Parts: sequence; structure tokens; C-alpha cells
Amino acid sequence: MTFSQLWPVIWEGTKETLYMTLWSGLFSYLLGLPLGVLLTITKRDNILAAPTFNAVLGAIINFLRSIPFIILLAMLFPVTRAVMGSAIGTRSIIFPLVMSAFPYVARMVEGSLEEVDRGILEAAQSMGSTNNQIIFKVLLPEAVPSLVNGAAIVMTTILAYTAMASAAGGGGLGALAITKGYQSRKFEVLYSASIVLVLLVQLISVSGTRLTRRLDHRKK
Repeated sequence: MTFSQLWPVIWEGTKETLYMTLWSGLFSYLLGLPLGVLLTITKRDNILAAPTFNAVLGAIINFLRSIPFIILLAMLFPVTRAVMGSAIGTRSIIFPLVMSAFPYVARMVEGSLEEVDRGILEAAQSMGSTNNQIIFKVLLPEAVPSLVNGAAIVMTTILAYTAMASAAGGGGLGALAITKGYQSRKFEVLYSASIVLVLLVQLISVSGTRLTRRLDHRKK
């Protein structure tokens, strides 16, 4: 296969991979961010302490996190078909990707918020700040560098999951490497798709690290 034949195939696979990764990342954070905040503020001795609720929510999150993506993908076939109209395809695979990633996001957000200095929260409370003010004007802003770093990790994880999505006809570089590369014995496709995947992971990781450093006022 010549470069002129290979490039359109790789480019199409790259677009599909980015489509799945970005949309899955967005919806995962729409679900996972509020859950991560809840996991933090409902802990014992926190601003909205509810230990029983926290334990139940934490157990559910841990249960969902413990299911390997490829197994969750198969388990969710009927639900995916009902929600997305089909259980296969690049668009449909976003649903299981989100279901697999949002519990991970919740724990990443929780970890980021736990890094915020307790003294800052106590100072806000002593000044009479409401819970909403503490969450949105103190807790989340102070955790932004760590949240950005966590987002980079989440996005690279989702990117890796898209490669497994070929099991459900998900498309993208992973499917390209397996179906048109390995199975068709076209190793130039296999290696090219793999290289682009590695480059995308590196791009996300490096961008996340640099942005985290720029936002982290503690290191200035």
C-alpha cells in the first residue's frame, strides 16, 4: 500500500478515534465531576458530612470501576442498543465508553479535591461562606491544576479503550490496526495506526503536564 493510499485510511481512523475520545471524555466528566465532588464533601468531617451515603456511593463507584471495559462492553450491548439505536458503530460505542470512564473520573476528581489544603477550607468556613461558595469558589478553583492533570490521564485511558472498541465495530485506529492491518496482513497499516495512537497519547500527556504546570500557582 502506497502512502497516497495509506494516508486517507489513517486520517479517517484518526478522526473516528478523536470523535469517540472527545465525546466520551465530555460526557464522562458531566457525570463523574459531580459524583467526585459528592464523594469528597460527604466524607466524615467535611462540609456536607453523610458517611452512610458516602459509603454507598463509594461502593457503587468501586463496583463499576472493577468491571474490565471489554466485559462491560458486552454486558451493555442491550442497553447500548436501546439508548443509541444500535450496539455497534463509532457513535454507539460512546455509551459504553462513558459508562466505563465516569466512575474513574469520579475517583480522579475526588483525589484532586482531597489535595486542597484543609486550612483554606477552614478559612472559608470561618468567614461564613456557604457550602456552594466553598465548592465553586474555593474547592474546585484550588484543585484546577490537579483536575487538569487528572483529565489528561482520563483522556489517555479512554483513548486506549477506543482501541478495544473494535470488538463492537467501534471503528477508529484500533479497529483499523486489527481488521485492515493484522487480519488483512497489511502490516504497514498496523504499524502506522499504532504509531499514530502512541503519538496521540503523548500529545495528550505532554499537553496536560504543561498546562498543569502553568496553572499550579504553588510552584510559582
